[in-house]
Amino acid sequence: MQVIYLDEPFNSKTIYPGPIVLALGFFDGVHLGHQRVIEKAKQEAQKKGIKLAIMTLDRHPSIAFQGVPQTSVKYLTPLKRKLELFVKLGADITYVVALNDKIVPMGPQEFVDKYMVGLNAVTVVAGADYTYGKKEIANMTTLADYGRDRFKIITIPHLKKAGFKVGSTTIRQDIDEGKLRDANKLLGYIYQTSGVVVHGKQRGRKLGYPTINLRIPTDERIPGEGIYAVKVRIIGKTVIGMASIGRNETFGVGQQQTVEINLLAFSEMVYGEQVVVEWYCKLREQVRFPNAQSLILQLEHDKQATERYFE
Repeated sequence: MQVIYLDEPFNSKTIYPGPIVLALGFFDGVHLGHQRVIEKAKQEAQKKGIKLAIMTLDRHPSIAFQGVPQTSVKYLTPLKRKLELFVKLGADITYVVALNDKIVPMGPQEFVDKYMVGLNAVTVVAGADYTYGKKEIANMTTLADYGRDRFKIITIPHLKKAGFKVGSTTIRQDIDEGKLRDANKLLGYIYQTSGVVVHGKQRGRKLGYPTINLRIPTDERIPGEGIYAVKVRIIGKTVIGMASIGRNETFGVGQQQTVEINLLAFSEMVYGEQVVVEWYCKLREQVRFPNAQSLILQLEHDKQATERYFE
């Protein structure tokens, strides 16, 4: 897949010169609803014998349009992960548009002229709630007025599960509350985060349950505090484990939140290694134990629950 970064004003020579079908959206999470948009665009591209392109943004729209601090935004799929999922969905090209101070005030007509017609789109596919400016005037209903019959428009209705819209907001809430089973159903795949193995306080090792401690990128969303059944991809291996997100209050209050994973059947030293964590389900809430022995007994139960889950 070719990735083309567009920074307004962009150089038209960087644009793919042939006709394309263009799927539009921010696509945080690339969930089942997003996948339906991209799959429809792929079908259209195959029918026409042309390339499928996806256009996304380099940052969350709330940063540019609502003044939300960039450091406070936690993505379901940071850009690197999003691009991986686009490849799996068969995209030929992804345009990553920079939400800079030149594009934010751009009117809908100029945006359509530059970022749809200007990208050689012969068909544009987007979800029913897609906007390209102020939603009152720059929505899928008004797109035909700005498009002026220069491209075909396909609007994909909201995907619903159990009567509710499949959306990134719901998935974020599920992940924050530790409802990984629910989130994974709406995503259509197992939610994952990345991290680097760092040195911890080695309490787990002293208890007989050594853990890897992870430093998670600040823009990635991690589940709410609790104990989870996970799989970890590390040094070319996939290992099951039980993850703890919490503050280790058994050893004192007021400690920083950590992400620690006890890997079953794995004992290699991996400090500094990059890992990918797949989050399957929440086993239990965090508990402050009266002593270390009580914690050890619970850890044994957690290990058994993890093994049973993956059986």
